[in-house]
Amino acid sequence: MEYIAELDPSSGEASIFSFKEGKEDKKKNVTPPGFGRIAAQTAKQVIHQKIREAEKGVIMDEYSLKVGGLVSGTVLRFDGPNVRVDLGKSEGVMPASERVPVEHLRPNQRLTFLLKEIMETPRGKELILSRSDPNFVIKLFAREVPEMASNNVEVRGIARDPGVRTKIAVYSSQSGVDPVGSCVGQKGVRVQVVTNELGGERVDIVSFTEDDAEYIKSAMAPAEGLSVKLDKKNKIATVFAPTEMLSIAIGKDGQNARLTGELTGWKVTVEEIITKGAKEKVEEQEKTKKAKEESTLGGVVQTEVEEKVKKVVNNAAEVSESGVKSTPVSESDVTGKVGNQ
Repeated sequence: MEYIAELDPSSGEASIFSFKEGKEDKKKNVTPPGFGRIAAQTAKQVIHQKIREAEKGVIMDEYSLKVGGLVSGTVLRFDGPNVRVDLGKSEGVMPASERVPVEHLRPNQRLTFLLKEIMETPRGKELILSRSDPNFVIKLFAREVPEMASNNVEVRGIARDPGVRTKIAVYSSQSGVDPVGSCVGQKGVRVQVVTNELGGERVDIVSFTEDDAEYIKSAMAPAEGLSVKLDKKNKIATVFAPTEMLSIAIGKDGQNARLTGELTGWKVTVEEIITKGAKEKVEEQEKTKKAKEESTLGGVVQTEVEEKVKKVVNNAAEVSESGVKSTPVSESDVTGKVGNQ
């Protein structure tokens, strides 16, 4: 069945006719009731809407293959706490929960994002982006480290405080492949690219090992000279750190110990161990303090004696002046008396 539209030039009315192929002379008027210019405009809008939906469906199908990967985009505008991002073919949204708290974005700023998921919303399907997800860091390393992209280097764990610090544990079963060195790169060029993309966020690359104690010590970097005691029943690791490494092992607001716990799966506590050198230093400080206290106390006693001597001498002088016969008193005698008191 074929259709044809005829327009009456004088009245402007349109009519729709249907006919079988090759039988145009047997047309049938199938014009819908109320059909006119407004109805045609509405039909046009509906058709365009359906076309846009079909195009969006194709685009979403294309992006569905990129979920969990990296995409580049430009910051369009701020929709409340959320950020709308132009991805080229489509538009994505980065919710407040997926933003890095210390990161300040501006319109037209071009950045890399993790395409976290495609979510169904009242407005249709939305591309959800993230820069705070730990997988964002993993994907950045996979992009910069060929050994990781080829699976010669594996990520065995990651713990992240977005915008501040990340600890990532890497491992390689391939002989001759240094997993940490591969991620750091020559002169640190690879890890520096990742750090720059993260806005200066510090990244600690840790070598994974099946030995839990060694793994925890490695994860506590940059703290050194540590020893670890494991309570396997309660999954608690007590890390003993030298005095000079105590603050580094704990980290600011306990960050280093907390991230180590998240990375290794152990509850980490840090205690101080006093080394021989530190012990001698403490003992020397105690001796100096004691000597200073004794010196101060001796000065106070001497001052009290001098005051008492002065008082006795003055009293003796007053008695002499009053005409009362008195026996001469020497300062040494007075000092002796005061001392006996």
